[in-house]
Amino acid sequence: MNYTLQHITSTLDIKNQEKFPDFNVENISIDSRSLQNNNGTLFFALKGNNHDGHQYIEQLIEKGVSFFVVEHIPIHLKDKAHFIVVKNTLKALQKTAIYYRNLFQFPTIGITGSNGKTIVKEWLNFLLSPDFKIVRSPKSYNSQVGVPLSIFGINENHNLGIFEAGISQKGEMEKLQEIIQPNIGIFTHLGNAHDESFENLAEKIKEKTALFRNCEVVLLEKNAEVEKHISSPTITWSFENKEADYFLSKKIKSNKLTDIEITGKNLDFKVSIPFNDDASINNATTCIITMLFLKYSTKDIKERIEQLYPIELRLQAKKGINNCLLIDDSYSSDYQSLQIALDFLEQQKLHSKKTIILSDVFQGGLPLNELYQKVASAIKSNKINRIITIGETISSYLNDLPNVISFSTTSDFLKQFNLDSFENETILIKGARNFYFDEIVVVLEEKNHETVLEINLDALSHNLNFYKSKLAPKTKIMVMVKAFGYGNGGYEIAKLLEHNNVDYLGVAFADEGIALRKSGIKVPIMVLNPENSSFHAMIAYDLEPEIYSITGLQAFLKIAKQQNIISYPIHLKVDTGMHRLGFESHELPELKKLLKNNNFIEVKSVFSHLAASDDITFKDFTELQFNRFEKFYKELISVLHKKPIRHILNTSGIFNYPHFQMEMARLGIGLYGAGNSTIENKHLQNVSTLKSIISQIRTVENGESIGYSRKYLVKEKIKVATIPIGYADGIRRGWGNGIGYVLINNQKATILGNICMDMLMVDVTSINCNPGDEVIIFGEQLRVNEIAEKTNTISYEILTGISQRVKRIFYKN
Repeated sequence: MNYTLQHITSTLDIKNQEKFPDFNVENISIDSRSLQNNNGTLFFALKGNNHDGHQYIEQLIEKGVSFFVVEHIPIHLKDKAHFIVVKNTLKALQKTAIYYRNLFQFPTIGITGSNGKTIVKEWLNFLLSPDFKIVRSPKSYNSQVGVPLSIFGINENHNLGIFEAGISQKGEMEKLQEIIQPNIGIFTHLGNAHDESFENLAEKIKEKTALFRNCEVVLLEKNAEVEKHISSPTITWSFENKEADYFLSKKIKSNKLTDIEITGKNLDFKVSIPFNDDASINNATTCIITMLFLKYSTKDIKERIEQLYPIELRLQAKKGINNCLLIDDSYSSDYQSLQIALDFLEQQKLHSKKTIILSDVFQGGLPLNELYQKVASAIKSNKINRIITIGETISSYLNDLPNVISFSTTSDFLKQFNLDSFENETILIKGARNFYFDEIVVVLEEKNHETVLEINLDALSHNLNFYKSKLAPKTKIMVMVKAFGYGNGGYEIAKLLEHNNVDYLGVAFADEGIALRKSGIKVPIMVLNPENSSFHAMIAYDLEPEIYSITGLQAFLKIAKQQNIISYPIHLKVDTGMHRLGFESHELPELKKLLKNNNFIEVKSVFSHLAASDDITFKDFTELQFNRFEKFYKELISVLHKKPIRHILNTSGIFNYPHFQMEMARLGIGLYGAGNSTIENKHLQNVSTLKSIISQIRTVENGESIGYSRKYLVKEKIKVATIPIGYADGIRRGWGNGIGYVLINNQKATILGNICMDMLMVDVTSINCNPGDEVIIFGEQLRVNEIAEKTNTISYEILTGISQRVKRIFYKN
C-alpha cells in the first residue's frame, strides 16, 4: 500500500505550512522506549496529564527517527529533524488512522461491551480464519490510542477486520467508530466497569452503542435497555427470553462440556461447547450467532465451536531455570503481537542476554517473504542474542540472521536442545497455539506450584497514573518498593516503574536496594531505614540514605570523609508528629552546624511523614504537621547552598491533600490497588490475585469434624474441598472458622475450621466443582481490603504476608 508522509499530512490541520520531503512510513510509533523506532518511523509525541512524548524526541533522533508529529518544536532540535506541528497529537493520530482505514474496503466487525470483547475477538478469528484473511486488534488494544495502532496493521490482502473498542469516558466511542467503521456490531456484555465516569446507566449504554451508528446489523444478548439505544437492525439471543431471535437452552456436563440447543429463524440444532462457566458459554454463543449471520452451515458451526480453547490474553513474566526470566506468550504468533512482546521483553528483561523462541508467524494477507523481512527487522532492532525457530516455514526465512538454531517441531526442540544451556538470560517464548509452546514453558519454569500470586502490570501502571493525575506535571514522584514491593515482587515492579520514568524508588533496608542494583535497576533509590553498619555497602551500590538522627549523620559523614567522597546524596527526615523517626526541632541548631559548608554530602531532599493522612477527621493535625515541616525547612536551608526537594505526602496524602504536594510525593500502598478509603479505591484497579486449586473433594457425614481441634462440627452431610494454601503462605488463621471464604467458579465457599499451615478446607456443597478447579483466595471480586477489615488488620499486612514460597507471575494484557 502506497503510504507516504504526503498522504498523511493532507488529512491533518498542520500549523507549520512547509514542504516535507518524501517519506514512506514503515512504522507508526507513540512509545519512545520501543527498540523498533528507526529511520522508517513516524513518531506521534502524545501528551497527557502524566506524560509528554516531546521530552523524548532528542533520544529518538539519536536512534535514527527523523519525522515527528508534535504540538510544538523543541527549540534546540528545530533543525535536527522534520516536525509536523498540530494542535493535538492524539487527534492527529486518530485522523491518520481514519485516513488509513479509508484506503481499504472490506467488512469489519466492531465489538464492544464491558467484558468478553477480547475473548470473542480471538475466538472469531479462530473460527473464521479458514475462510478469511483477517486483521484484528492485537491483544486488548481497544483504547483511544490502541484502536488507531490496530488499524495500522491492515494491508491490501485482508478481507475481514475484527476490532474491539473500549471506553472509559463520555465522547470516546464516537472517535473509535470513525476509525473502525464497523459493518457488523457485537455487544458482548453490560457490566459495571467505568460506571463512575457516566451520569447513569442509560448514558453509559448510549455511549457504548455509538459504535454501531452505521452498522447493517448488531448482534447481542436480548436486553431491552441496550436495544432501545441501537438504531441499526438487531439479531438477539437469550437463555431466558423467548422473544429473542434465537432462544437457547443449555445442559452442563461434568466433563467441562455444555450442550446448547438453539432454536429460531427456522433453525433447531444442538452444539457442544467445551466450557461450562457462564462467561465462556455466553462468549461462545455470541460467536455462534455471528457465524449464523455470516451464513455458516450448522455442520461447520458444530465442528468449529467444539474446537474452541481457553484464550491466554496476557504476556506473563515468570522465573525460569538457571536464573532465567521467561516471557510467556505461548498462545499466538502474528507480527503485531510479536512487536508488543518484544517491547515487553525489553521492559522486563532481567539480563542483558536475550533469547527468543519463535514459531512460524501467521499474518493474514502478507506474502511470506515480506512478512519475515518485517519479523527479521524487529528481531534485529531488539538486539536478540539467540534466536530459536520452530516450524517448517520460519526456518527457511530467518536462517540468514546470526545465532539462529532451527527445529521442525516443538517435540524436536525438547528432545534435541540442551535446556541447561539456558542460563542468566531473558527468554521470550512466542508461538502459535498449535505449536504447544506451553510445553516449553513448563520445562523452563523454575518451579510449578499450584498456588500463585498473579500481578497485573497494567493495573500497576493505571494506579500510578491515577495518583500522578492528582499531582502537578512538575512534581516528582517516589514509589515505595520496600518489603518485596508490598509482597508483590521487587525487581519486576521496580523495572516497570523505571520504564514509567518515576523519579525515585524507596526501600526499607540496604539489602533491598542492593538486590535491585544487582538486577540492573538504575533509577535513584532511597533507603528509608538504613543501619549505620550498611553505609559502606550503600555507597558501593549508589544508594541514598535517609538520615534521621545526629548520630546517623555523624556516622555517615565519618565514612564520607574516609573515602574522600564529594556531595554524596542524602535525605533528611523531620519528625513533625509521627514520633517514629526523624530530627526534632531542638536538634536543628546542631544539624545546621554539621551541614554548614559541608562538601562531603548533598541534601537531596528534606521530608516528613504524615501520621493521619488517611483520616480527614485529623485534618487540623495534618495541617499542623505541614506547618511544622515548613518552619523546620526554612531554618534548615539557611545553611545549605541550594534548596533541597521537599516531600511530605504519602498515598493517602496525595489523594486527600494534593495541595501539600511540594516538589515530590511518595506513593506506597495505593500503587498496589489498596487505597485507604472507599472513594479512593473506586479509582484503583486490582493488582494482585492469589490463586490456588482444589486438591481433593470429599463428602463428610453428620457428626464428623473438619480440621485441627475439631473446630467445625458437621451438622448435616456436606461436600468439602481441600485447597493447598495455608498460614505458611500468608493466609491469616483469623480468616478461618466461617469468617472467611474463597471463590470457586465465582461462588463463595466458606472456610471451615482452623486454617492449617499448608492447607485450608472449604464448603462446596452447593458448588459444581472438581479437583483441579481454580480457587481465588483474593483478587478483583474479593479484595484484600475486605479480608483486612474482617480480620482486624490492614491491607498492608495481608499483602506483605504472602510467603516467598508462593510463585509470582507478572503479566500484561
